[in-house]
Amino acid sequence: MFIDLGGVDGLVHITDLSWSRINHPNEIVELDQKINVVILDFDEAKTRIQLGLKQLSAHPWDALDQELKIGDRVKGKVVVLADYGAFIEILPGVEGLIHVSEMSWSTHLRSAQDFMKVGAEVEAEVLTLDRDDRKMSLGMKQLTKDPWADITEKYPAKSKHTGVVRNFTNFGVFVELEEGVDGLVHISDLSWTKKVKHPSEFTSIGAELEIVVLELDTENRRLSLGHKQVEDNPWDTYETIFPEGSEHEGEVTEVHDKGATVLFKTEGVEGFVPGRHSEKEDGSKVSKGELVKFRVIEFNKGSRKIILSHTILFREALAAEKAAEKKSTAKSMKAVQSKVEKSTLGDIDVLADLKSKLDKED
Repeated sequence: MFIDLGGVDGLVHITDLSWSRINHPNEIVELDQKINVVILDFDEAKTRIQLGLKQLSAHPWDALDQELKIGDRVKGKVVVLADYGAFIEILPGVEGLIHVSEMSWSTHLRSAQDFMKVGAEVEAEVLTLDRDDRKMSLGMKQLTKDPWADITEKYPAKSKHTGVVRNFTNFGVFVELEEGVDGLVHISDLSWTKKVKHPSEFTSIGAELEIVVLELDTENRRLSLGHKQVEDNPWDTYETIFPEGSEHEGEVTEVHDKGATVLFKTEGVEGFVPGRHSEKEDGSKVSKGELVKFRVIEFNKGSRKIILSHTILFREALAAEKAAEKKSTAKSMKAVQSKVEKSTLGDIDVLADLKSKLDKED
């Protein structure tokens, strides 16, 4: 606002009207109102006079209770909201900042607008207090019990719970068990059978997910969780169904450069066919959607892999057929040879008899 000092105008900046935050000068003064002001700066060259109104009264921080200390609780009104936090006025002109990280025990930082509104009355705990610099930081979450205080009792290892999916990463899913307590389900612990490339293929933000606590790190406030562990490992059963050498019929669900993926619907498990083992008898390769017979050439329960081959089936049949032909040919040749040998022996006997007769005649 501009003040007529008697032929010379001076400016009172809005920040010098009141120790408290205001949005417009008319909250403090009216036009043509006579007031006392303090001269803050005088620039004769520029003919500018800077005035102040709030400087007529003592700074509110000087009136702050001298007994107030860190750990005390205070009440105040929300005067400013920002993404990083909220300013709380506990006395006119005395404000403290509640950072968004101090509004909740949750590690998933949100905007301050998710917790409060301008004008709302809140209670907080004094976290830091600097009277010289007139700064104060406050916290709201400190008014409630730290959920990690008895974490080992509520969520011991191997215990089962239901949580809410809060966030995705390329390597897993963050699941919240309660406000301030969440853990990571690694992508490899989502399913015993399905190969999950990204968590969004398996679940969605906001969905409920059953989990098992795998490991607790109370010092770093970390929980390692698993979803597939809610059920028994089906690979113990698959080990008896898909031993090496067994043959099964499956549907080709995906074909790529390195080979093909096969689904055995009855068991709900997938196997992999390397490219060189996906060739059919006519020279083509298995295609998506086909029902084809395969032989298990490798079973690895540890890495959850079933390696299959279709090519080996017809190649073995072809090899067996050739072996049978070879065996038949060898048998025929042996019979002929035997016959020849018998004939030769007969001729020898005849010649021997003839020689004997000639000897007698001599």
